[in-house]
Amino acid sequence: MNASHPTLSALAVGNVMLPNRLFVAPMAGVTDRPFRQLCKSLGAGYAVSEMVTSRKDLWHTLKTSRRANHEGETRPIAVQIAGTDAAMMAEAAAYNIDRGAQIIDINMGCPAKKVCNKWAGSALMQDEPLALQIVEAVVAACAPHNVPVTLKMRTGWSQQHKNAERIARAAEQAGVAMLTVHGRTREQGYKGQAEYDTIAAVKAAVRVPVVANGDITTPEKALAVLQHTGADAIMIGRAAQGRPWIFGDIAHYLATGTHRAAPLTQQVKQWLLAHLDDHYGLYGEFAGVRTARKHIGWAVRALPGGEAFRTLMNALDSCAAQVQAVADYFDELSLGHDRLPAGAVDVSEDDDAQEAREAACTAN
Repeated sequence: MNASHPTLSALAVGNVMLPNRLFVAPMAGVTDRPFRQLCKSLGAGYAVSEMVTSRKDLWHTLKTSRRANHEGETRPIAVQIAGTDAAMMAEAAAYNIDRGAQIIDINMGCPAKKVCNKWAGSALMQDEPLALQIVEAVVAACAPHNVPVTLKMRTGWSQQHKNAERIARAAEQAGVAMLTVHGRTREQGYKGQAEYDTIAAVKAAVRVPVVANGDITTPEKALAVLQHTGADAIMIGRAAQGRPWIFGDIAHYLATGTHRAAPLTQQVKQWLLAHLDDHYGLYGEFAGVRTARKHIGWAVRALPGGEAFRTLMNALDSCAAQVQAVADYFDELSLGHDRLPAGAVDVSEDDDAQEAREAACTAN
């Protein structure tokens, strides 16, 4: 491992150059513009937006307008779209390109029942002809704008129905510029262990870049997944929640084979406060305070006194009070811990958080 490790080099996706190969996974209710910007500032080379619906009647809703907000965002700007109708998906691609998207990602990976019951997300993997129609339509809509199309999918619908390799071949033939595979079936949801043999098979089957996703929580795991799959890049989701500097940690490990020191407690405070300021700017006071709670909770959940602070913080209902509470907590923590305490990493997700994420993983 050294500074020339391939994952730290640039990656071409069509005509778009990504600065490195450490990516933020699109997560509904999480990867809004402020969170994407935070991760990019701390070492991520690429971040995909939350899923945007292909339903035209919902494009002007507050939820969709926030998801499509890219004001001041570091390029490249990637937008994930979801739906079941090829013509509507093509129109959604063009709509988002008009609003600044430089890469369009097709969602074929969301396992949420709200999405799958409408045959969108990972449910499309059950209908390969329809999936291919959508890919072809979106690629055709993006081609005149010279905007590459990418696809995120699962290994298949169930353990008995793994067809990622077949879909990957068809998608590449149709013009998709990059493929991301989450190493779970739709049946698994977010439970169980991700497997990487299917990702390795997809990588061996196509020539376009392949991205490995699923259970990458440490620098060691990142290296192991890269070695096992031969993937061109890795995508990190839950492990970045509350720990957005994981991208820099992984980059350091791949370059040197050693772990860098934990971040300074006061530096983490500054990162979080800057994130909150950006977050409130997007959501406003009422929604901003409430939607920020999960980000703050993730940041403190494994820290000393974190659970007690989380309970206190969840009762606050103003931006000013929330900011002051966060500043006070980290100031007090820094008195005994110049850097974040060793082992203060918890990437588990409780049932309520997972249920909320799956409920949010909807295209409307």
